[in-house]
Parts: sequence; C-alpha cells; structure tokens
Amino acid sequence: MPKVKTNSSAKKRFKVTGTGEITYQKAFKRHILTKKSTKRKRALRNKGMISDANRPFVMRLLRLK
Repeated sequence: MPKVKTNSSAKKRFKVTGTGEITYQKAFKRHILTKKSTKRKRALRNKGMISDANRPFVMRLLRLK
C-alpha cells in the first residue's frame, strides 16, 4: 500500500495553530508597495484565517482529515 502524501504547495502555504485554526499569509505584500497605503500594508501583515467554506478542502490537502 503506497503512502498518502501531503500536498507540497499546501504545506508551504498553510499552518495549523494550536487551537486547530488554519492560517495563511495574505497576498499583495511582495512588491510595488509605494502605491499601496500604509493602512493597507499594515492590514496585510496579519495572518489570514481559512473560512469555514474552504476548511474541508484545505484539511484534505494537508491530510488532516
């Protein structure tokens, strides 16, 4: 029986917290930052949380369920 493999791209993008929530880094913070407002860039620093609708799909990619 072959091993069940975790999706490589998903394990790089998502992290499971101690309470079981799945976090990710928000997009649009890499380059061309001069035209983006300070408020917008500050909001992008915070981790994003996976919504309940996408949770089963991400859990399947990470082989948590």
